Amino acid sequence: MKPKLIGRYIVTDPDICHGKPTFRGTRILVSDVLEQVADGLVWESITEEWRGSVKSEAIAEAVMLAKFAFLEHADEYVLEPIAA
Repeated sequence: MKPKLIGRYIVTDPDICHGKPTFRGTRILVSDVLEQVADGLVWESITEEWRGSVKSEAIAEAVMLAKFAFLEHADEYVLEPIAA
């Protein structure tokens, strides 16, 4: 597997973090940042915590890609059907 650019700011590289998506030029996992977003952290705080290595634009891209992935696979997350 070769390194792949997933977006402008997100990359997968088998030699970095076992090929999990990271922010370009870092070893910061996209999943870690998305967890911070889900926990309600303000994006500016996330940027500060990662010492400027993850910009707001990169967070926005991660959220957008997560949205697309969720919409594409939402039916896989259904716990049980809702009775009408």
